[in-house]
Amino acid sequence: MKKSLDEHAERFSDSAADYDEQQYSPEYRAAADLVVAHADPAAADTVLDLGTGTGAIAFGVADDAGRVIGRDISDGMLEQARKKAADRGIDTVEFGAGRFREPAVDADIDIVTSNFAMHHLGDEEKREAISVIAALEPRRIVLGDVMFFGGPNPDEPFYSPEVDDPATVGVLADAFTDEGYALTAVEMVAEQVGVLVAER
Repeated sequence: MKKSLDEHAERFSDSAADYDEQQYSPEYRAAADLVVAHADPAAADTVLDLGTGTGAIAFGVADDAGRVIGRDISDGMLEQARKKAADRGIDTVEFGAGRFREPAVDADIDIVTSNFAMHHLGDEEKREAISVIAALEPRRIVLGDVMFFGGPNPDEPFYSPEVDDPATVGVLADAFTDEGYALTAVEMVAEQVGVLVAER
């Protein structure tokens, strides 16, 4: 990881108020839509959204899921997400502090989602995170993120090389299969953006 978790948390808290407006790229929006579509929760399902930010994915699945738990490292992002929930009168979504390797949940989790968050971790940290997620025993994990289908393209990066550390699709696929999951969908949104669906 090129920055500490505390540094990442502070960076996102500083931009939380304007974060939704900053996510203007069609690739980000397309990935978010695919994550929600592939999550496809049933009414009895509990969804854990890791790196929830201001809650885009959490709110996207809230109408269909029984319960949604959003976790993030940034107090500022969580404050914005809670404000949205209150403004929209949504009481099936809860937000709290947590991270990929310490999600801080004590519920039975059916589905785990994440969008544009795991690329902040190094490859070994991603493997550790996927192992922790797998230990929660969800039947489905849906990961939308910056990932390399080929090599990094420095002319059009969807990330900041100074602070982010995306993995190849192969590294992520191996991490899922090593935990007993099968990839059931690989969606290439752009050469550096994709959505992976892993199921048991």
